[in-house]
Amino acid sequence: MTKFFSIGEAAKAVKMTSETLRHYDRIGLVRPSWKSDLTNYRYYTQQDLIKLNTVHMLQVMDLSLNEIKEILEYNNLERIISFLYEADKKADAKIAALKKSKCQIKRAIKDYESKLEQSKMHSETMTIKEIPERVILLSNRMEDPSLEHLFNYWGHFYDELPEAEKKEFLFEDAAGIYQSNGCKRLFAICREYSNTENLKVLPSGRYLCFPCQENERETAEDELLKKYRNDYGKDPDFIINMIIVTGIMNWSYEIQLPCPNNSEQF
Repeated sequence: MTKFFSIGEAAKAVKMTSETLRHYDRIGLVRPSWKSDLTNYRYYTQQDLIKLNTVHMLQVMDLSLNEIKEILEYNNLERIISFLYEADKKADAKIAALKKSKCQIKRAIKDYESKLEQSKMHSETMTIKEIPERVILLSNRMEDPSLEHLFNYWGHFYDELPEAEKKEFLFEDAAGIYQSNGCKRLFAICREYSNTENLKVLPSGRYLCFPCQENERETAEDELLKKYRNDYGKDPDFIINMIIVTGIMNWSYEIQLPCPNNSEQF
């Protein structure tokens, strides 16, 4: 005697919801073996449960419901085998994509952990810091960071380099804004480089530094310049706004002014 399962029992047995089973019935994917004319209740057999589990297995292989419906209607073993070979290839591609994503996530974790450590080093007051020499490449056209360019600034600077010079450059994970003589340009710090246009050397030495948020930058810069003029009786030769990443879509700045007697390489 055939054993029948109510829709609730069937859903529990295959770890799906009753609404999912109703949807499969509506689209003709897996229909219950019997439906009561009186109550319209659905009843499933053990064979129906096997079909439902097969649907779940094929979904895990990243197949659409239309593709699953097609394969369930096959009655040719060669076509089924061919279809499953293709599904196997798709599964391999999906695994490769997931592995790549995992590597990118790990790199992002390492990157943001590094940025967290950097942010902890910045105090909330003006300080004097010893900063080593930095070689920077100025952007031809970017004056301020944008979300689009900030999180892919390497690509932005590589795009601006002549094709023959691209292989000569390697950038650090640091960027900022260089201001001098009323002009400002976004820059990247170079780890490896060759002589080219828009290359500058920021001298090593003591810098007057002050952290601030984006909406405070103009006011913070004015305050820092006022202190600089009071302390040194002159304007700085240039202003650096180092970009400090504070979140996925957020960043702040550290304003850096070179103290007098720094090396005159700029």
